[in-house]
Amino acid sequence: MLPIRVYYEDTDCGGVVYYANYLRYFERGRTEFLRDRGIPLTDCHDKGILFVVTRAEVEYLSPGRYNDLLLLDTQLTEMSRITMTFKHSIKREGTEKELVTQIPR
Repeated sequence: MLPIRVYYEDTDCGGVVYYANYLRYFERGRTEFLRDRGIPLTDCHDKGILFVVTRAEVEYLSPGRYNDLLLLDTQLTEMSRITMTFKHSIKREGTEKELVTQIPR
């Protein structure tokens, strides 16, 4: 689980996490997922291996708010020689309720 503190810059005027920021959080999750497995993206880039997001389907279930500590779970659900598919889920610390999920296909 990757902890993410919600800062003022992450929110809209109502103090709710701006929806597009979840995509940024998912990117962090993928980066840290690979780093934790000894695959830093800089090494991949140096070898000419690039990662491109080709699809993102997000379900917003409940709002994250200013100063929340969110926990991002990133899982690799499918892998081939060409593609990797990830599933992301975000919960507020101390709860089991999902706030946001990325739905893999």
